Amino acid sequence: MDDSTLEILLQSLRQEDEYQRELATAALWQSWFYQKGAEGNQRLQTAQALVDQGELDAAEALLSALVAELPDFAEAWNRRAVLFFVQHRYREARADCQRVLELVPYHFGALHGLGLCHAALEQYEDAIQAFRRALVVQPYALINQRLLLECTAQLS
Repeated sequence: MDDSTLEILLQSLRQEDEYQRELATAALWQSWFYQKGAEGNQRLQTAQALVDQGELDAAEALLSALVAELPDFAEAWNRRAVLFFVQHRYREARADCQRVLELVPYHFGALHGLGLCHAALEQYEDAIQAFRRALVVQPYALINQRLLLECTAQLS
């Protein structure tokens, strides 16, 4: 994706028009999943199918091999972070989210996930910071607005 297209999509995430935001969100997810072409996407889909079948060890092995082979494949790191999160392996998930953000600083999924990891670890100030960063990218994301408030309440 060229820089001008990316900038248009990122601007669209901040528009009032919900349809425009949804289109931009879908386009960004597609670009992340297809960063390494159809084969990279297929491997992510295979990992998700393994997760859906409850074969978490196999999914982790596949995703770990993928990040080792293609360390700049941000969505492979993100998918592994999601897997770690659902397994309550929050520190590992947090590390993978941070890796995604090194590669793609505007990855709203990783920003959201990072906030969730910090919140699960009761690191509410860090969670608030992550949700605020996510809201810079997607200011209309109600889930991040709500989680920001919930984490703020935890500090009171």
